Amino acid sequence: MPEPLDAALTEVRALLLDPALTRAVAAGRRRGQHPSVVRAELRPVTLKAGPRLQISTSDGARPYTRNVAPGAEAVAAVDALLAEPFGNWHVETADATLQLRVTKSGEAQVHRAAATRPVAEPGGHDREKDYLLDPGDPIFAEIGGSAAKRRQVDAFLRALAATLPDDLTGPLRVVDLGCGNAYLTFAAHRYLTARGLDVELVGVDVREDQRRRNTELAERLGWAGQVGFVAGTIADAVVEPAPDLVLALHACDTATDEALARAVRWGARWVLAAPCCHHDIAAQLRAQPAPPPYELLTRQGILRERFADVLTDALRAGLLRLHGYRAEVVEFVDSRHTPRNLLIRARRTGTAPTEAQQAEYRELVDQWRITPRLATLLSDATAEGPAA
Repeated sequence: MPEPLDAALTEVRALLLDPALTRAVAAGRRRGQHPSVVRAELRPVTLKAGPRLQISTSDGARPYTRNVAPGAEAVAAVDALLAEPFGNWHVETADATLQLRVTKSGEAQVHRAAATRPVAEPGGHDREKDYLLDPGDPIFAEIGGSAAKRRQVDAFLRALAATLPDDLTGPLRVVDLGCGNAYLTFAAHRYLTARGLDVELVGVDVREDQRRRNTELAERLGWAGQVGFVAGTIADAVVEPAPDLVLALHACDTATDEALARAVRWGARWVLAAPCCHHDIAAQLRAQPAPPPYELLTRQGILRERFADVLTDALRAGLLRLHGYRAEVVEFVDSRHTPRNLLIRARRTGTAPTEAQQAEYRELVDQWRITPRLATLLSDATAEGPAA
C-alpha cells in the first residue's frame, strides 16, 4: 500500500545515519524531475582518521567519491541526497533492508524485511559471505559473469586492496593485460574510484571484437573517459603512458610471463598476476631426465605437472626480485572457486639484488637445466621507457 513520501524518506534518513548501515543506493528519477546525479551509493568505511560515511556519486560521465565524518557533516550530506528527486532507494543495515520506490503519483511504495542472518557452520561458527565488491552491485547487471567469476574477481580485488597503501592519493594509471570480457577491468575501476582515486584504466586483449564489445560497455556505464580498451598482444599492445599498476588475471601459460615482463620494463609500481596453465617449464622437464636425487618428483606425469607449476611461479617471483621488486606468491581465492588460485603480487622497491639472491636463482635453473620464458623476455627486451 502506498505511504506518504515524507514519512518514508524520514525512515530512510534514520537508516542512513544508523551506525548499523552497511550499504545504500539511490537511483532513478521521479516523474518529471531529474536528480543532479544519476546514482549515489553510501557505505561505512574505516580510514586512518577514523570511521567515515563514504558517498560515491556519478553524473553518468564521471564518478565522484568523498568520505564524510559522522555527526553534522554526515547529516548534511544525507539530507542533501534525500532532497534529490531519486525514484528509488535501497538501504541495508545489519538488522533490516528497506526498498523505497516513488510512484507516478508521488507516493512511496515501501518494502521492509529483516536482514538475512549468516548461515551457521557445523561446530557453531557463522559463515558470512563478505565481499569487497557486492555481487549485487549494479555493474554486474551490465558486465555479467558467473558467480564463480565474480568471486574470483572479488578475491583479486582484496589482494589489490592489501597491496596498495592506505594513504595513496593522486591519479592512478592501471592496465589489465589479457582482459578478455573485462570483468576485472570494470570491477577494479569500480573499487579504485570508490576509494576516491582518480583512475585511468586500459584493458588489453588480442581480439578486436572484444575491444569493441568492452568499449561499448564502458560507454553504457558512463566510464568512456576513464576506461579504454586496446586490441593487441600483451607483449606488443601500445599502452601510453606507462602504468603505475599492472593486472593480469589468468593469462594462459607464457602470457603471464609477457605480462610480468612488460610490467618490469614499464617500471610499474605494483603488479598482480594470477597465472593460468603452466606448459613451458613442464615441457622442458619432460624433455630431459631430472637431476638426482629428484627423479621421483618427475617420474609420474601428474606430479611432474604440479611440480612444474610450483617451479614456474617460484622462478617468476625470483626473477622479479632480481629486477628490483619485492614479490610473493599467495593464494588469493579458495580452490573450490578455481584451481588456478595463486597470485604473484609484487611491489617495486628498486633495490638491487644481492649476490646470494643471484646465485640462488642461477643454481636452481642450472640444476634443472631450464630456461624460464620470463628470463628470456627480460634479457631480450629493450626498455619501453624510463623506470618510475
